[in-house]
Amino acid sequence: MSYAVSAALQAAVFQQLYTDPVVSGLVGTHVYDAIPAGSVPQLYIALGSETVRDASDKTGGGALHDLTVLVVSDAAGFTKAKEVAGAVSDALVDSDLTLTRGALVWLNFLKARAARVGTGDTRRITLTFRARVDDDN
Repeated sequence: MSYAVSAALQAAVFQQLYTDPVVSGLVGTHVYDAIPAGSVPQLYIALGSETVRDASDKTGGGALHDLTVLVVSDAAGFTKAKEVAGAVSDALVDSDLTLTRGALVWLNFLKARAARVGTGDTRRITLTFRARVDDDN
């Protein structure tokens, strides 16, 4: 097993979301690897946590990555956030991402959680995707 493909997978996921026309039509350029300091937009996407486990076999090294993407909104209700979350899912599931190291075998939706944050003025949807990557380096 190798964690070495993680940075390449993260960069490819970010690029896919940042350049997807439907996603950018909904959030503009507000797709973040790291949430900026200070005030944030009313609606944005941020890459979240990741859990990785070995998926190597006799053909080579590999890993399963459970990665999260956050959709955050301060709009009343979940409608807009869910619209963005659907676009994120459409942009990532079964996408043909090119990695700078290793190869993406598949990328699937695993689960989502929609919740109010803090006093309830902010809505956050946490989408979890599972990716299988190979690394023969």
